[in-house]
Amino acid sequence: MLAAMPPTPLPTPEPGEARIRDRGDACPGALRLHPADDGRLARLRLPAGRLTAHQAEVLARAAETLGDGRISITSRGNAELRGLAEDCGAELASLLAGAGLLPSPTHERVRNIVASPCAGLDGLGYADVQLWARALDTALCAEPRAASLSGRFLFVLDDGRGDVAGLGGDVSLIAGQDGSALLRLGSRHFRLAAADAVRAALTAALAFLDAAEAAGNGAWRPHELPEAHTPDWAGALTRAGITAEPVPAPPLPVSPPPAPGSLGDGALHVLAPLGRLTADGLRALADGAGELRLTPWRGAVVVTDLARLPALEPYGLVTRPGLPSVGVSACTGRPGCAKSLADVRTDAGLVRHGGLPVHYSGCERRCGHPRGTWVDVLATGDDSYLVDGVPTPRTALPEAVTKARTTR
Repeated sequence: MLAAMPPTPLPTPEPGEARIRDRGDACPGALRLHPADDGRLARLRLPAGRLTAHQAEVLARAAETLGDGRISITSRGNAELRGLAEDCGAELASLLAGAGLLPSPTHERVRNIVASPCAGLDGLGYADVQLWARALDTALCAEPRAASLSGRFLFVLDDGRGDVAGLGGDVSLIAGQDGSALLRLGSRHFRLAAADAVRAALTAALAFLDAAEAAGNGAWRPHELPEAHTPDWAGALTRAGITAEPVPAPPLPVSPPPAPGSLGDGALHVLAPLGRLTADGLRALADGAGELRLTPWRGAVVVTDLARLPALEPYGLVTRPGLPSVGVSACTGRPGCAKSLADVRTDAGLVRHGGLPVHYSGCERRCGHPRGTWVDVLATGDDSYLVDGVPTPRTALPEAVTKARTTR
């Protein structure tokens, strides 16, 4: 039976070289449970957010029997279970492994792959990057060295529409309309054949590990490396036999998330209020579905009969655009997080009007905030906030947030 894994050992720096990270990567996983004020937390990596109906049922059952009955969707389309008992690690691991959700115990925290959720479903985009995501996951789990990646290292696969390209991937692939792919590695860009995309992504990740080992500073992600230890991206690709042409940085494709509702024939998009699903809500999504894809917008793309859309509303799911809750997110807040200064999830529920994305944070870490342009609501005490830096009492929060979302 799978058991909880010990913490990653601290990386050893070169003599005399300063660390960027002075501790091992403590990012939670499905086997490494994180202590929180509301119990243990498990984070389950779901490459491209994909769940079968059976896996969704197992996840719902785990939330009910071992946790607080809810499933949180992260900004990377992964799933979190909260309120877990301290001694439930082995039982949780057994449940997840039996459903095929832990294909590699040694690699479970490094399977951070975000892919365009609507790829292959709505006729947009230049490649079905959901297939790339599955191939990359298989390649990652088969490469022993990849287990050394940080739990925060992120692969982003965009089908060319620009819905996820801006999510800050450490290794990003953007499909081109001519059967090519753009490999984006910080400020470096390479054009290569789409057939080499997955192999190039893994090669780039391993090149980062080479550079991090040489730097010895405990870097978790490429931007944390000292300038003298920039990975030899071009050399690594050449040694792997991948033809990759360095190109100037092209404009980044950008498109907003799809509105809640129908995505054309046979698929729909729904949002989970504040990124949390009840176990029954997840079951409702999976009922009769061919596949679920949890999204970085804290919702799900569901391959299912469109006639089921109205049946999802009783579970609190957002199924149509224009509602005030669209684009609203929040960190865990009180009582689940000891660092939070307020019950931000309750206060986020007071939103009255839509507009720009808005994120409520219980402390200055701003966990889970969106990328791009968003309204920053930061708790500074039990009854006080900053709204885009402006001091605001809790009693005036709905009006202040409405103004910030609609007047930028």
